[in-house]
Amino acid sequence: MEIKQKKRSEIPAQYKWNVTDLYPTIDHWHKAVEELEAHTEELQTFEGKLTTGEAILACLNQKCVADQVNNVVYLYAYLHKHTDRTNADALAMTDTVDGLESDYEEAAAFIEPEILKLDEATLRSFIANTPGLEVYEHYINDLLRKKAHILSTEMEELLASASEMADAAENAYDAVVEEDLDFGHITDENGNSVEVTESNYSKFTESADRRVRKDAFEAYYDAYQKSSNLHASLRASCINKDMFFAKARKYPSTLDAALYENNIPRTVYENLIATVNEFLPVFHRYNALRKKALKLDEYHVYDRSAPLVSDIDTKIPYEEAKNLIVEGLAPLGEEYLTIMKSGIESGWVDVYEHEDKSGGAWSWAEAGAHPYVMLNYSDNFFSLSEFAHEMGHAMHSYYTHATQPHIYEGHTPFTGEVASTVNDALMAKHMLATVTDPKTRIHLLDQHIEQFRGILFHQTMYAEFEMETHRLAEEDESLTLEVLNKTWRDLLVKYNGPDIVIDEKADFGWAVIPHFFFSFYVYQYATGYAAALAFASRLQSGDPQKREDYINFLKSGESDYSIELLKKAGVDMNTPTPIREALKVFEGLVDELERFI
Repeated sequence: MEIKQKKRSEIPAQYKWNVTDLYPTIDHWHKAVEELEAHTEELQTFEGKLTTGEAILACLNQKCVADQVNNVVYLYAYLHKHTDRTNADALAMTDTVDGLESDYEEAAAFIEPEILKLDEATLRSFIANTPGLEVYEHYINDLLRKKAHILSTEMEELLASASEMADAAENAYDAVVEEDLDFGHITDENGNSVEVTESNYSKFTESADRRVRKDAFEAYYDAYQKSSNLHASLRASCINKDMFFAKARKYPSTLDAALYENNIPRTVYENLIATVNEFLPVFHRYNALRKKALKLDEYHVYDRSAPLVSDIDTKIPYEEAKNLIVEGLAPLGEEYLTIMKSGIESGWVDVYEHEDKSGGAWSWAEAGAHPYVMLNYSDNFFSLSEFAHEMGHAMHSYYTHATQPHIYEGHTPFTGEVASTVNDALMAKHMLATVTDPKTRIHLLDQHIEQFRGILFHQTMYAEFEMETHRLAEEDESLTLEVLNKTWRDLLVKYNGPDIVIDEKADFGWAVIPHFFFSFYVYQYATGYAAALAFASRLQSGDPQKREDYINFLKSGESDYSIELLKKAGVDMNTPTPIREALKVFEGLVDELERFI
């Protein structure tokens, strides 16, 4: 019997996000598009006139207004696409906003070069003597820091106009993965024919039936492998794009370019890789424990998420999950919980997988709108963790948007992953603290350790892969399919140790990581996890000042550099200490698991 996915129309309204909170009808969206075009034209009237404090203030205020309209117009279009990837109207809307965004970025390209034509003393005088301009002081300070890498107006316009072309590899990858890949069907534990999708693949890898795990693994990787040369070409194209922009902006390397944007010292990236590598023997010991617990002669890649115990009820329906995250996140305080619960019940969350819905889980928030959270909830601990994680993102945005002026309403990726991962850590600690049954405790211990595997170890491995492949390209090495596969395999062997069989299909694992199109992004999951564990420990102390420090961090947006925002809240990522302390927590969990096995 074949089990088919539900249609969106079959999902009850309370489990779908409410896009009418953005625009009541599509006609209102079209009107906003027209407003954006008008705002863009208004912004262009400032070109060539940024010679006084008053002109700079008016221009930046206008840019903030246009930014907000642009962002919400963009959000509305893509929310429709992600809930119906085959809908022609939604696809047309996203094409429209992609073009508008490119036009808008090109129209705004003059601003930073014009401001930087003025000398620093003049800008300081403008800030001191123009009421209202002081709001933009950190923004202008950051421009001055980046001055050597900001080009002429003509060059900035040229780079902005190339943005759509620069995104071609990522767009092609998305089209292949979302529309062309067919993972086929496998037979589940009950003899049903079920379709494998991006959304449900992880569920099959967690099956107690090894045949199901293996079949799902092979179906998933076979689909990617059929277009392996295309994926290699897209990966190489993305890295070539990174090199082009790094060279155009006069950075010594692609890594330096990526880190410089948010003023992250290179040592942070290097400390992460070096410190995680120190603890690889502990990770190898964990793999050996899993192999022993599962009683396997050979422990394969597709066994990594297999349950260590059976005959326990690990089912967590969504309605129960809502209660659990309120309990688990209690250290964040009543105000946080009240806002979060209200959001969950009022259209922030799109809960269940259905036909033609995008896979995965994420949060998207823009100033002027409440956050939106995408789930594909599967009634298990992993989905519970994803739910808490994405609500962390949503609440981070909520607090920032309620506090900061528009110019600082975003989050850098370095801080953006902290708030979500604090929720992960609090949930894991809550679940472990409330369970005494040995079998269930083994399961939860393993699930918590799996967070470390997926976030701290795997994301660091991905970061090392990015650093190595960019280095090879910068040294004129051709990034062929064979080179990419070998680089990935060597890292898989190093990170996973001798007790796991690296299946040949796993060599192609780099191609299934969409985040590689956001170059040098993934390391921030690992650094964010380390910072989050430090914050979680502070929150669980019950100290009201530490909770206030953390909430103030959530409110801070981009009002200062990421490293400084974390440091003000009590966590210093300039040192490897938070990473090492997180890895010691991991070692303690492995020690406890070993006592059960």
